[in-house]
Amino acid sequence: MKLKGIVPRTWRLLKKIFLILFVAQLLYIVLLRWVNPPITATMISSWFSLWGSDKSFQRDYVRLDEMSQHVKLAAIASEDQLFPDHDGFDFKSIEKAMKHNKTSKKIRGASTISQQVAKNVFLWQGRSYIRKGLEVYFTFMIEKIWGKKRILEMYLNVAETGEGIFGIEAAAQAYYHKPAASLNREESAMIVACFPNPVTYTVVPPARITYIRQRKILLQMRNLSGDQDVMELVK
Repeated sequence: MKLKGIVPRTWRLLKKIFLILFVAQLLYIVLLRWVNPPITATMISSWFSLWGSDKSFQRDYVRLDEMSQHVKLAAIASEDQLFPDHDGFDFKSIEKAMKHNKTSKKIRGASTISQQVAKNVFLWQGRSYIRKGLEVYFTFMIEKIWGKKRILEMYLNVAETGEGIFGIEAAAQAYYHKPAASLNREESAMIVACFPNPVTYTVVPPARITYIRQRKILLQMRNLSGDQDVMELVK
């Protein structure tokens, strides 16, 4: 009889815990519409990796209007050229990536800027069905609650841009000794070029792969400069 009573009590407790967690994360998403996240899982991991080294953890949040137009354009040109037009997911790119990954050992991703923000702000790095499912949820929520400009602002503020360096402002200061607002086209493209692997794709001095990516990004920036929706976001 006692065992029968434990089961429903446990179930009620679990439902309360789930409800509390759901409301808490929803409030956190809404709060981040205006407030920057104090820390992320990736930042914590990076901070621990620097322990005992001579390198320091660097992070500095700035508003979107305090970033160079060039760096905003570079991010969209490099990472998600359909960013102004989709609702968080680029299904054509996802389909292409799935077909490619079936026949190739080199995994190709298809994450939009919105998906990367969802992962970088709320989740952890790595691949798993659980994390991917949560990423879909948070992507949907930030698209509905934050809007494109806040998503782009958050993306450029939490992106890892070097070993222990997070955000475009910290990168601009570390590499070029200037604020993010003063970055030119070449500097902006060089920093964004490191995003896939900021530890290996060094900015200063630029690794060969970083330089190659910078050249490609600069070309795409020129191609996108006539896109009215993109330019409305980055101006």
